Amino acid sequence: MDDNSRVQRWERHAEFPLLLASLLYLTAYSVHVLVPGLSPGWYDFWLSVTVGTWTVFGIDYFGRLALSRPRGEFVRRRWLDLLVMLLPLLRPLRMMHAYAAAQTRHRESRMSLEGQVMSLTLLTALLLGYSASLAVYRAERHAPGATITTFGDAVWWACVTLSTTGYGDAVPITPLGRVVAAVLMAVGVGLIGAVVGVFSSWLVQSYREGVQGTRRPPESRTPPEGGGTGPDSGGGRG
Repeated sequence: MDDNSRVQRWERHAEFPLLLASLLYLTAYSVHVLVPGLSPGWYDFWLSVTVGTWTVFGIDYFGRLALSRPRGEFVRRRWLDLLVMLLPLLRPLRMMHAYAAAQTRHRESRMSLEGQVMSLTLLTALLLGYSASLAVYRAERHAPGATITTFGDAVWWACVTLSTTGYGDAVPITPLGRVVAAVLMAVGVGLIGAVVGVFSSWLVQSYREGVQGTRRPPESRTPPEGGGTGPDSGGGRG
């Protein structure tokens, strides 16, 4: 078994555990941010969930790195995996690769390729927007002069940032908040570009298929069975 096969086998078996770990991490982070005044017992519990899931992400990355040859090529090609391991709130971006791998294995889908891409892009945008809202709210809520002081403010800020609208009524002022904003703006541009590109491609393809279906050349039409009725068909006798 070659190195690529071993990495693919690892990823296939780790797909569901990593999805579960991602949901647990997001839940634990949400509790820490949105539920003030946790008792020491619950605080330690959710902290252990955070550390445990982060450890799972590290084991997954370094396990695949150990199985890969050459390892430098793995780091270069899978730079997004390293970024996601360091910043687990970006794990929704990793869903793109997992979904594509699943579709490749099953080779069948009830949705068109355009529908799959748009659905996955929407899901990624929702999860990233929620994660960014949590991160910015945690960084901004106690900052002097902050305009993002409630979680609702943070959600509104994430919506206008992802959509590249940027009203300017709610802006991060802390260094961490601005880093999150920069990442979200970059991702937002990419997601919007993907949706617009896929939708435009679908419109062009639909129009092309409609035109080709209504304007087929005469020679491509199948003659009726049993021959024609013209003078050379032998169908008429004097």
